[in-house]
Amino acid sequence: MIDVSAYLARIGYTGPTAPDPETLRAIHRAHLLSVPFENLDIPLKRRIVVDEGAFLRKIVDRRRGGFCYEMNGAFAALLRELGFRVTLLSARVPREDGSEGPEFDHLTLRVDLEKPWLADVGFGDCFLEPLRLEVGAEQLQDGRSYRIADADGGLEVERTEPDGTWKTQYRFTLQPRRLEDFAPMCHYHQTSPQSPFTRKRVCSMATPEGRITLSDMKLVVTRNGKKEERPLGSEEEIQTVLRETFGVVL
Repeated sequence: MIDVSAYLARIGYTGPTAPDPETLRAIHRAHLLSVPFENLDIPLKRRIVVDEGAFLRKIVDRRRGGFCYEMNGAFAALLRELGFRVTLLSARVPREDGSEGPEFDHLTLRVDLEKPWLADVGFGDCFLEPLRLEVGAEQLQDGRSYRIADADGGLEVERTEPDGTWKTQYRFTLQPRRLEDFAPMCHYHQTSPQSPFTRKRVCSMATPEGRITLSDMKLVVTRNGKKEERPLGSEEEIQTVLRETFGVVL
């Protein structure tokens, strides 16, 4: 069971809850402005289990964030309880060398209303509102353009970079998946030396002006396209930033 009122309070949302595009856009944005994308349990060797109840307890009750399986797993539960029709989708995130990541590398969501939408509150720096699941349509959000394009028998999310070029965020198919399908890759991402989540500590959240990110021993603040970095000198300072900036207490 999910406590909808507690979840909505967690993301600071007090608006309408009818299962329509306006509600979907509003709660999607509220989630990203309130719940950080973070991997802080991984360096602490706290096991992340693919379980909807565990996701909800962590994000709602303990006021934490999480990575994609946790964030989109919990968000899917909220949407279903509000009356939305949600399908879990597997996505592949390009590696640094441009090669394609493995299946179940990322969990994203299809939401079906009169038309289908792509929702994702678990990718970090990406779209703040869901995208229409429509190939080729350029969709402007917060000064950046996004589009969904055909890609080798599947689809991909692309975003414009500051220089005007398009960059792939991830590739996905519309094949429905079950939450337990993501368990092996969830284990991989918290244990493998090749996983980006075992290499550095990250806590990142969107803001109305941009984004604020804790990356290992530095704090990065982006406001209206301008980035400022500040080194953090101690573990005590990091814990203070987590508590005061992100509302996270480990």
